[in-house]
Amino acid sequence: MSDTIRKWRAVFAIFFQEGLAYRASGLIWVMTDLTTAVTMPLVWATAAKVGGNIGGFTSSDFVLYYLCLLLLGSFITSHIMWELATEIKEGNFSVALVRPISFYQYTFIRNLSWRIIRTSIFAPIFVLLIFLYRGYLGDANLYFGWETWVSILLGHLVSFTFVMMMAMFALMVQEVYSIFELYYVPMLFLSGQLFPVSLLPDWARSLALIFPFYYTTGAPTEMLVGRIAPADRPSVLIAQIVWIVIAFFGAKFLWAKGLKYYTGVGM
Repeated sequence: MSDTIRKWRAVFAIFFQEGLAYRASGLIWVMTDLTTAVTMPLVWATAAKVGGNIGGFTSSDFVLYYLCLLLLGSFITSHIMWELATEIKEGNFSVALVRPISFYQYTFIRNLSWRIIRTSIFAPIFVLLIFLYRGYLGDANLYFGWETWVSILLGHLVSFTFVMMMAMFALMVQEVYSIFELYYVPMLFLSGQLFPVSLLPDWARSLALIFPFYYTTGAPTEMLVGRIAPADRPSVLIAQIVWIVIAFFGAKFLWAKGLKYYTGVGM
């Protein structure tokens, strides 16, 4: 076990240093989120101010929701399937097959190091946003119970395991990037990143609760801002665990099947 932990620490240190070396590019990615951070809260807050509230959300509720969503999303949301698909296509993936650590563990630590760096880069911007929106946050009421922290961790694992499962298609499909692009359509609509899932029509809300996207960022954010009733919190955590298990074994299945097709042509 100590040898495994030593390997984890080594991989984490390597990619953490790499992330620090390329922190400028990380800042550029973070800045792209500012479009959402500036526009969406103002649009919904103005609409709620005119109509009183929308779906139980006041102007303050919308601003609080989007700010929390952006902060949690910096840690939770994983996009590592793009890098993995490129490495598989170019043949660099062959190195992973001879490393003294499993590819799944290696990729998880690699992804985790970047998510921590990205969250750190976004933190001061988040403080600035709180200052700019301070007029809306006077009555902010957040829930920091254990369910929130567990949901954030599980949300990260749901996102990571699901995109890892998608990345395994690159072992079998030459042009996998179009599949990844398609992934973002339901992800944006059903994860709560464009608007709270509770504002969707009943049929769409029911659909969101079936698929894994809501359990990445939507559920932890609603947990944090107190939009999930205490009686419903355990079922949300269970649903997150179920999707982690499904995606994990799905990735394992596709890994075993995909290795039979992989040829490392790009080397």
